[in-house]
Amino acid sequence: MIIVVAHWAEHLVQAVQVYAWGWPLAEARGVLGMPFPWLVTSEWMHYGYALLMLIGLVLLRKGFTGSSRTWWNISLGIQVWHHMEHLLLLLQKLSGLYLMGRPVPTSVLQLIWPRMELHLFYNAIVFAPMVVAMLLHRRAGSHAGATCTCAVAH
Repeated sequence: MIIVVAHWAEHLVQAVQVYAWGWPLAEARGVLGMPFPWLVTSEWMHYGYALLMLIGLVLLRKGFTGSSRTWWNISLGIQVWHHMEHLLLLLQKLSGLYLMGRPVPTSVLQLIWPRMELHLFYNAIVFAPMVVAMLLHRRAGSHAGATCTCAVAH
C-alpha cells in the first residue's frame, strides 16, 4: 500500500507542478523524477509498476469476500486494462513502431486524453475501489469465508 500511495502521490505532485505552479510538462517530473529524470520516460519502470500492481491485486484477491470482493474485482479489472496500455507503450518503445504514426509511444486512451492526465485518472479509478474494498473488508461481519482476523469490531 505504501508503494501504491507513493505512486499516486508522484502523479499528484506532477499535476501540481503543471497546473498550480505553471511548469512546462517536460520539467514537471514529480518528486523522484526531479533527481532521476529517466524515471519519467522509462517505459520499463512504468510497465513494471503496472505489472506489480496487477500481480498484487490478483494475489490479494482471495482475501476478499462479498461486497469487498466485488470492489476489489472492479479495481482488478481496471488494472488489467491499465496494464495492457503499459504493455502497448513498452512494445512500441522496444519496436520503434508507434500507434497511429505518433512521434512517441502512445496508449489507446492517450489518443483522447493527454498522458499525464490519463495516468492520474487511471491511478484514481484503480485506487478508489481498492480503498472501498479494504474498508468493507475491515468491517465486522463482512468476513464470511475469509481466513483473516483484520475486522474492526463496532
